[in-house]
Amino acid sequence: MKIHEKYISRCIQLAKNGLGTTFPNPMVGSVIVHKDKIIGEGYTSPYGGAHAEVNAINSVKETALLQEATLYVTLEPCSHFGKTPPCADLIIKHKIPNVVIGLLDPHEKVAGKGIEKLKASGCQVTVGVMEEECKEHHKRFLSFHLKKRPYIILKWAETADGFIAPNKDKRSNAPEPFWITTPYSQQLVHKWRSQEQAILVGTNTVLDDNPKLNVRHWSGNNPVRIIVDKTLKVPPHYHVLDGSVQTIVFTEQDKTSSQDGLIYEKINFKDQVAAQICNVLLKNNIVSVIIEGGAKTLQYFIDSGLWDEARVFRGSTLFKHGLRSPTLHGIHCGQEHIGNDLLTHIKND
Repeated sequence: MKIHEKYISRCIQLAKNGLGTTFPNPMVGSVIVHKDKIIGEGYTSPYGGAHAEVNAINSVKETALLQEATLYVTLEPCSHFGKTPPCADLIIKHKIPNVVIGLLDPHEKVAGKGIEKLKASGCQVTVGVMEEECKEHHKRFLSFHLKKRPYIILKWAETADGFIAPNKDKRSNAPEPFWITTPYSQQLVHKWRSQEQAILVGTNTVLDDNPKLNVRHWSGNNPVRIIVDKTLKVPPHYHVLDGSVQTIVFTEQDKTSSQDGLIYEKINFKDQVAAQICNVLLKNNIVSVIIEGGAKTLQYFIDSGLWDEARVFRGSTLFKHGLRSPTLHGIHCGQEHIGNDLLTHIKND
């Protein structure tokens, strides 16, 4: 492995510590090296806190060494004032002579301006080290700024005979989840929820399961809840409307009144529903969303091509009758066993 790749690889590793906490900012990693020895490391703090480069610089004990060091970072240092001052200015202030960057920042307020500022100060800048790996790492941030929509993950569980839900007569009178997968898979899904900014489900999923859509089986932040409820069928006493987690409800009704933690967004259900939802989520700075059902809601996004990856569990249960799982075509990227369940990863081609 080449020396630059070695340290950018470490930056990516560090950056993953920020997964699920930095939205809408990217989760960046940074390493500072002096004579082939790491003297500082950092990753992006939760939103509103310090960026990776700031944390890396602040971790250096002998600051005099910075004037002979190389700073590595997964994404171009920012050049504008946001919640924090520009990272490029801090690098210049400490007279760090070399900066190695994995990927250009597509944000319109940066987009090469950070590199220009560094070069103008006399800094030696190298760009594009492990660029593909950095693109994969920053896929959520890139989707938001380049595709102008959140990064979209489809997730569902299906039975061994291809059903996503049983017939109504298999359910009890009270709404509750009808589990297809094992507790191991259920816990993994809660981990995924903690990593994404939002979770989206349709009306029938809420009515059938009365889900909480939180991360109670994992540690981390609860995602923003997004409910597609065309005619506002969900009763007000259901968990998703309890105001405990920020919730956005998409409806065709003229409901303008909102309460703390609950926002209603009106869309036209006769025209490109998935695209309209994406536009509203963009407006609300939602960088990533995991769509957990039901079949109709998932199919909205599949048919429109508005999805990036799918994670499909197949359990050992047999329903024989029920609601068929969505039809999906994409690039199969691998499978793994989670207990007795089979998890398939698919990417949109």
